[in-house]
Amino acid sequence: MAKKKTIRTIPQQRAPIREQEPAERTKNFAEVAHGFRVEDALHEAERCLLCPDPACVAGCPVGIDIPGFIQKISAKDYRGAYDVIADTNLLPAVCGRVCPQETQCEGVCPVGETLEPVAIGRLERFVGDKAIQEGWSSVPYIEPNSFRVGIVGSGPAGMACAADMAKAGCDVTVYEAFHLPGGVLRYGIPDFRLPNEVIDAEIDNLRRLGVKFECNTLVGRLFTIEQMIDELGFDAVFIGTGAGYPSFLGIPGDSLNGVLSANELLTRCNLMRAKDAGYDTPIPLGQRIAVIGSGNTAMDAMRVCLRLGAGKVHCIYRRTRAECPARAEEVHHAEEEGIEFHWLTNPIEILGDDKGNVRGMRCIRMELGEPDESGRRRPVPVAGSEFEFEADLVVVAIGTNANPIIGQTSKLKLNRRGYIEADKNLATSMAGVFAGGDIVTGAATVIEAMGAGRAAARSMKAWLGIRDTDHVYRTEKAGGNGKLFGIDLEERNYARVRIG
Repeated sequence: MAKKKTIRTIPQQRAPIREQEPAERTKNFAEVAHGFRVEDALHEAERCLLCPDPACVAGCPVGIDIPGFIQKISAKDYRGAYDVIADTNLLPAVCGRVCPQETQCEGVCPVGETLEPVAIGRLERFVGDKAIQEGWSSVPYIEPNSFRVGIVGSGPAGMACAADMAKAGCDVTVYEAFHLPGGVLRYGIPDFRLPNEVIDAEIDNLRRLGVKFECNTLVGRLFTIEQMIDELGFDAVFIGTGAGYPSFLGIPGDSLNGVLSANELLTRCNLMRAKDAGYDTPIPLGQRIAVIGSGNTAMDAMRVCLRLGAGKVHCIYRRTRAECPARAEEVHHAEEEGIEFHWLTNPIEILGDDKGNVRGMRCIRMELGEPDESGRRRPVPVAGSEFEFEADLVVVAIGTNANPIIGQTSKLKLNRRGYIEADKNLATSMAGVFAGGDIVTGAATVIEAMGAGRAAARSMKAWLGIRDTDHVYRTEKAGGNGKLFGIDLEERNYARVRIG
């Protein structure tokens, strides 16, 4: 029997990761952080205490058996580790790269109370990358049923829902407005953080489950949600379109040439390949660029601008570094690459020249006052501190809103901010239609969107009357409780009747 691990017997230091040098990486779009080597993964796996009641699993929005897959790594059973992860997440190479593990699974790791927490995200990426290299896939036996499920949006929420519904035996079709699937993973995250080859490989795993992707299909314009149910014959529909409608500053000069959203910049660069030779995708680029905001999207936009050849890139943020919402790793990488940060600075006007082009901004210094509803201290203008800031391109990265197309073309109930109203089961106001991810909650993380997609899939299975083993057989029902004639009360079904 293996000796029980303690905080004193495990390796005390995290396995380091290798990265491109800052001076080199600002000239290319290759991935900045390299994955673990085998020896790194084995070292890091030994740091896991294999807790009997693992907080990390509860901290994971999709409920990956984290100690289970780490134990497989320790045993050098890498294929087994992949199978454990793939039971709940078919995108481990994606999630291992872009999920904010430091505030989720790693944030509650007991090792982190004394040492650095176990690098769960890097271990997940190691397994996901190995699966891609070896061509592994996890396709369970699927008993087909007669149900057809439509998924609107091929981002993380839509893909997670599609995977679970396909495993349940449904005929699943995913509709994507753009010409390639992946949603925000593809259009919103640059290659140096998430290469397109990784997205393609993990989408192929969904195709192996039988999921079909229909691209260049804008639901709400080509056909409506109501038509999906009434005319196209879908028995259930999931809406996971995200929240990609950008917010702007609402200050004088907002409409000048040379003001654009980070969404547009990143979409042109990532999805429309403006960064690559041979692609005729126009993209404005200045020599002195100001990016407003300091979330992950702002970091991506600034670092993309550097790689596209900008002379100097500045981050303008009205709070301090301590309140910066981006991942610490992204801020660190941006600083290494020469991004200049202007904390406690807020633009109040964008200035133009006589041709209508941006020439700069008028800004004001800020100081932090009392906390607002977000819990962060509210930025307050400092009287008499206005100054001009020279810039020839302003990129706005201050958040997004719900895309209005679905709301405008269907009778779905929306909340006051334009997001789809959904109950605790993610059911909308329209029978058989479910929604989850950013289109319900507003902007969140990739893994939270995936968790919503899986939660919606559970509700859809219940709506369709599909037996859900994970839901039916629960430990609290042991001993015959909740049974009728020896059959679990939740082992029920019903016939759907369509009245002509």
